[in-house]
Parts: sequence; C-alpha cells; structure tokens
Amino acid sequence: MASITQPLRDEHKELYPQVELLRAAGDAINESLTTSAHAKIEEAYNFLTHQLIPHAQAEDKALYPVVQKAMGAPMATATMSRDHVEVGRLTDEFGTLRVHHSQLSITTLQAQALRRVLYGLYALLKVHFAKEEEIYLPLLD
Repeated sequence: MASITQPLRDEHKELYPQVELLRAAGDAINESLTTSAHAKIEEAYNFLTHQLIPHAQAEDKALYPVVQKAMGAPMATATMSRDHVEVGRLTDEFGTLRVHHSQLSITTLQAQALRRVLYGLYALLKVHFAKEEEIYLPLLD
C-alpha cells in the first residue's frame, strides 16, 4: 500500500537531482562566458521558474497546512515557508543578474554575484529537501 506522501516523494525524486544544475551553473561562471556556461545558466533559471517555484507554491497551499494540522501547531511549517520566500527572492535576483547569451564576458563582480546566488540557492534547496524528506513526510506517513 502506497503512503499518503508517495506522490510528493515521487515529485521530489524528479526535482532533487535538478538542484545540481544550480551548482553546475555556478561552477561554469567566470569572466569569460562560454556557450556551455550560458546554457547551464538558462537551464538553472528555467528549472527554478518553471518547476521548483510552482512546486513550492503547491506545498505552501496543500502540504504545509496538513503538516500544521497533524502537528497541532499553526506555525509548524513557518520555517519551510520562509525557505520558499528566500528561494523566490534569490530566483528574482538571479533573473536580474542573468546576462544575454550573446554576452561573452562579464565583470568579476558580476561573476561573483551570479555564483553567490547560485550557490546560495543550491545550499538552501539541499537543506530544504532534506528537512521535508527526513522530518515532514515521515510525520505525515
């Protein structure tokens, strides 16, 4: 018999490996941008905007209220929702920092800012997924 959380676990199995796109894009960034670096940046941005953020919005709407009820604590998932807010903020910053694919070089400061945002998103998402998988989903099961 499948658990109540199996659909979410399945979705996490699809999303989690893609978090590595953020690290790979950060690793590819330096002052000289190759076609490959541009592709990694766009792939990371598309993952965030088209897959991850809609997933986070669905969790805030459907999953977290259930967890709060199960725990008998209305603020039980506040830190998780705050993670979502920060992912959205960093994604917006990443969108602003992205450069056009025809731009072959950027300043040192631009490269540092892009790497900072990408590595920040990478670390935040790794921990966020771990908290859901190790704490919240077992609680619901």
